[in-house]
Amino acid sequence: MDTNAETLPRPQLAILGQVDADDPSAFNHCFAEVNGIRMHYIDEGEGPLVILLHGFPYLWYMWRRQIVALSGAGFRVVVPDQRGFGQTDRPDSIEAYDMSQAVGDMVGLMAALGETSAVIVGHDLGAWVAQAAAMLRPDLFRGLGMLNTPVPPRGKVKPTVGLQEMAKGRVYHHLYFQQIGKPDRELSSDPRKTLRSIFYSVSGSAVGAERWRLFVEPGEPILNAFTEPEEFPSWLSAPAIDYYVNEYTRTGFTGALNYYRCRDRNWEITAFLDGAVVRQPSLFIGGAADPSLEPVEIRSLYDRLDTYLPGLQTKVLLPGVGHSAAEESVDQVNELLLEFLEQFER
Repeated sequence: MDTNAETLPRPQLAILGQVDADDPSAFNHCFAEVNGIRMHYIDEGEGPLVILLHGFPYLWYMWRRQIVALSGAGFRVVVPDQRGFGQTDRPDSIEAYDMSQAVGDMVGLMAALGETSAVIVGHDLGAWVAQAAAMLRPDLFRGLGMLNTPVPPRGKVKPTVGLQEMAKGRVYHHLYFQQIGKPDRELSSDPRKTLRSIFYSVSGSAVGAERWRLFVEPGEPILNAFTEPEEFPSWLSAPAIDYYVNEYTRTGFTGALNYYRCRDRNWEITAFLDGAVVRQPSLFIGGAADPSLEPVEIRSLYDRLDTYLPGLQTKVLLPGVGHSAAEESVDQVNELLLEFLEQFER
């Protein structure tokens, strides 16, 4: 495995203190050849390693304020664009996005960093990768954090079957995204409208009919489930939105969507994980106003997290917060993460 890492000039966030976190150029951007791809990541601070994984449709950038807080508190904070996202390579084949490859990227990244131990924290899609990494390589990942998405165990039923049963004739977004081409085109037709609509509708700022509708009717476009606000709430600035829009305008959404197209494949290749749990110290931070937790089947995963995570130490739903907890409630998330990380050696 090629672990050559390329590092660009590095500002000292911990020294600057009052860094403008919305400015991407304020961070130390690096690249490494890992697991057959070129991966882009942010690398800040010194100390025990913490890896932060973004969800969909986010990027490394969603963690910008956590990078500042954690690196300033004495941790080495590494935040990649996962494969298919941002400045990291986007392989063509759908199979390149299965969980074995996503975890392989994290193992390769640690080798490139010269590290042998990390706490891994993931949001949304990143929570799936973080959970799998902790389960498959407990020798490398000594702690697990999940934001907003309570990841279930493997289960006895193929994911598409279970999701169809939950949808009851409607279409859940995980199923919608498994279509080839159509969702890619719809999301890419106007990236600014797409991202503003999604980020707003999944947040705690959206109320009533503005909130994300988790199911669409057969034949209905997925963007009908979201509402674009006239003015975006202050927790996501105009420059922040511009960064997301510029990146997705450049890359499109296909790489990101390919993770959803591997849901059944992941289940099929992990029969050996049937009944497995994550025993490392773990943390879950969610939003009490997160629409994704509304289905009874999903909320039950949150309620039973202790069963799947015997080492679970903290499980909290932040009032008024939606699916973008790290951006909507920066101080609370930073405080909870730092409290969890205190137990790991410095």
